[in-house]
Amino acid sequence: MSIKVENITKVYGEQKALHNVSFEIDKPEIVGFLGPNGAGKSTMMKILTTFINPTKGEAAVNGHDINTNAKLVQQSVGYLPEHNPLYLEQYVREYLDFNAKVYKVDKSRIEDVINLTGLAPEAHKKISQLSKGYRQRVGLANALLHNPDVLILDEPTTGLDPNQLVAIRDLIKSIGKEKTVFLSTHIMQEVEAMCDRVIIINKGEIVANKKLTELREGQEQIVIVEFDYRVEDAFLLKLPNAKSVKNTHDFIYEITFSTKDDMRSHVFDFAHDNELKILQLNQKNASLESMFRELTA
Repeated sequence: MSIKVENITKVYGEQKALHNVSFEIDKPEIVGFLGPNGAGKSTMMKILTTFINPTKGEAAVNGHDINTNAKLVQQSVGYLPEHNPLYLEQYVREYLDFNAKVYKVDKSRIEDVINLTGLAPEAHKKISQLSKGYRQRVGLANALLHNPDVLILDEPTTGLDPNQLVAIRDLIKSIGKEKTVFLSTHIMQEVEAMCDRVIIINKGEIVANKKLTELREGQEQIVIVEFDYRVEDAFLLKLPNAKSVKNTHDFIYEITFSTKDDMRSHVFDFAHDNELKILQLNQKNASLESMFRELTA
């Protein structure tokens, strides 16, 4: 068991940030930690990394108790906080070299993580010269320096442009094939693209803990499509199993289908038959989104 949390409670003064939180995570597994702002996500992650102590309850990372073996927990966890703390005036290799000395790992590991995170083209620069996406890669490289078994990532894709987002997402998925990844986010599409399981927290309490495969067994799905021209809703509703159509912006439509079968091929055929170009075509899990809204309203 990579992470085991039992009845963790955290109280700040009169505010109860976490209340009897319990869950387990195996290796290798990518688990999304969802919840509205202030739900307790960052507090839980800070407890698991021993940055703060719980008011009561127990937790273990790689079998090491967070209350009695903090040092061993720190050695087995790679942590990327929401606000990635970097020394902007240092060069990328200089920064990683500094942290390699802290972790007491061989310098050869620096080039390993640079290549793993795709930092090589920018590794000669100062961190202040890097884009947000590459700064996130530096944070990930640093979290991976000591080759931890568990990665804890707090909002790792916040503020990234679409290209950067895809690159970081692919990197996390690759890492998750061998390691345990526990990441917080409020973006449903990120959970669907990366995670094996989702844990939803609201007002300091776990309200859902489900595998994505379970959620995909629901009888609804949403296909997001962007055409190069406006289409009347009535035409889209003629698609097989189409339940509703919502024009969200310009030529972007969300089509809800009353089936679990992937309907993107039907949308593609519709565009082809009507001489429309598709600028984007994505699938969104209606079950996950509706469950999140219901549980955190």
